[in-house]
Amino acid sequence: MKIGGVDPKGLCNEVILVLPRGDQNLVFRAKGVSNMEEFHALCPLPKPTGKVTKSGWVPNLTDPTYQQMMSDYADKRLGYLVVKSLADSDIEWDTVNVNDSRTWPKWEAELKDSGLSQTEVNRVVAIVMEANCLDEAKLIKAREVFLLGQAPMPAEFSGPLTEPDTTQSGAPASV
Repeated sequence: MKIGGVDPKGLCNEVILVLPRGDQNLVFRAKGVSNMEEFHALCPLPKPTGKVTKSGWVPNLTDPTYQQMMSDYADKRLGYLVVKSLADSDIEWDTVNVNDSRTWPKWEAELKDSGLSQTEVNRVVAIVMEANCLDEAKLIKAREVFLLGQAPMPAEFSGPLTEPDTTQSGAPASV
């Protein structure tokens, strides 16, 4: 598929964060996760318990067990998003295993244990969210760039306004 001649798959939505560490830098590269199918296959949405009444099935959304399952699900979802988005950062995780959903929520503790401050961890989360979100600032910038490309070229950029008196091949041709 192409939109206006552009293949959306070819567009890069990478956000880079550089944290200085003395003579070296820690570079985090966050790319948007194109879909969450893998996550949903590994971690299906928890289903609440409930009961059947005269009006049909009524889920018990206030059940403490269900609420804990939803909290764990949300932690895994965020962990998956962070770990997958930062895959191009070449992070060698000690406690996080990309293939084990139980370890995904450990990303934050591992970053802190490796010496990052809470502020730096927050910046990492911010670039992950920026890479995975479409916000108003991105839309405005894209619209401005698009409209600049649609504007007619000013005459001073389109070529000379007068004819030269002579050319490399001699006098100008008679009309």
